[in-house]
Amino acid sequence: MATTSNVTEITLSGFSQNRDVQKIISVIFLLLYTAIVLGNGFIVVTIVASKGLTSPMYFFLNYLSFVEICYCSVTAPKLIVDSFIERKVISVKGCIAQIFFLHFFGGTEIFLLTVMAYDRYVAICKPLHYPVVMNRHVCGFLVGAAWGGGLLHSVGQTFLIFQLPFCGSKVLDHYFCDVHPVLKMACSDTFLIGVLVIANGGSISVVSFVVLLASYVVILHSLRSQTSEGRRKALSTCASHVAVVGLFFIPCSFVYMRPCVTFPADKIVAVFYTVVTPLLNPVIYSFRNAEVKSAMKKLMGRKVVGRRSR
Repeated sequence: MATTSNVTEITLSGFSQNRDVQKIISVIFLLLYTAIVLGNGFIVVTIVASKGLTSPMYFFLNYLSFVEICYCSVTAPKLIVDSFIERKVISVKGCIAQIFFLHFFGGTEIFLLTVMAYDRYVAICKPLHYPVVMNRHVCGFLVGAAWGGGLLHSVGQTFLIFQLPFCGSKVLDHYFCDVHPVLKMACSDTFLIGVLVIANGGSISVVSFVVLLASYVVILHSLRSQTSEGRRKALSTCASHVAVVGLFFIPCSFVYMRPCVTFPADKIVAVFYTVVTPLLNPVIYSFRNAEVKSAMKKLMGRKVVGRRSR
């Protein structure tokens, strides 16, 4: 029986064994990853550089965009590189590290989305108390709690995998290391660990989803007493957030809130929550938000004027 102490590397199956298909996939992911980094990076720069985007909503959006860049960077760069080489391998320590950071940034994103829903609830349902309830100290605490929650979730998931003995095939049927595919490689009984993995990820997803659902039920109920213009602005902001939540939560729930088995569709589903959601985040939040679009135009205008003055 082999253990993690004498197994040094794991082979990733990737998306396809066809070299031409692999190159096409690599180019597609390179373009998507570049768009993710540039798009989310531009949001971060815009919020930091713009004096008008000071509300808590943009404070949280700034961190969400940063997390999106980090989250996608855990898997996309290796997939791009692996598509050009024949042996797609990763060390056991690298595999464990990938699982750790994947769940760290993924868990942090879930908590940030939940915090953003609470922020919208206070802004719409308690507008007079909003500046007091969502002051700088509270916002900083909530962001810190989101990072801390993501860390605790990730440590829990990684600890369950870290000391598993591996034997038999060292081929991982995925394009990155994740909990369920790695559990299939273990040569010990993983039923209890599988239950704990589901309990860890499932409890976070369920609690966050319930909080999100409750927030928007209360928001929709409170909108009945507001003016048509107020309802339009509130619904526009909430629609952007709901779209991001749906794109992230639905694929994640399909993968992590079920028994520890793998399906061929898992690779495609994983693309949605590791690539598609980070890609659409800047599109949804910038194109649907007049203040962000205006700030971006002003920032671009300042850069153009600065270059001309030189």
